[in-house]
Amino acid sequence: MSSSDDDSQERFALGFLFALIALVISVVVGTVVVKRLGAKAPAQPAAVVVDAAPAAPVAVEEDVASVRVENGVVKFYFATAKAELAAGANEALADVVKGVAEGKKAVVSGFHDATGDAALNAELAKQRAVAVAEALKALGVGEDKVELKKPEETTATGSNAEARRVEVTLGGL
Repeated sequence: MSSSDDDSQERFALGFLFALIALVISVVVGTVVVKRLGAKAPAQPAAVVVDAAPAAPVAVEEDVASVRVENGVVKFYFATAKAELAAGANEALADVVKGVAEGKKAVVSGFHDATGDAALNAELAKQRAVAVAEALKALGVGEDKVELKKPEETTATGSNAEARRVEVTLGGL
């Protein structure tokens, strides 16, 4: 064998070794990332629940985003420390969009639970209300037709899951 054949085999072996090391490193890093991000179960898609007149209060799942329409009020429920809207938000807001087109105003109020820092909770409630307002704007509702309103009672009685919500109602102009 010649010297160039030996060099070529060494280069191939080194290249293969580096590729193998890179593969092992990427598998280790990928496993760590998946374990850290995947520690929480993925949020299940929430269904839109429309109740004309519920006979009894409907329980809200803990730490799962959902949206319900109850007596004309669209209620968005949020997971702890999250401001992401549940699947079905656009469908739930359809009647609100229709009401705005008929000359009414969408009134958006954010609530929070009583656990943790009150100032942080108030800011999160505001972020959630803004997220709902942005969804309305994305559906064609003008900014001047959306009123962000601080509720008189920012926390609600009942479970923390029910307290972490944003309500959308129709009001006059």
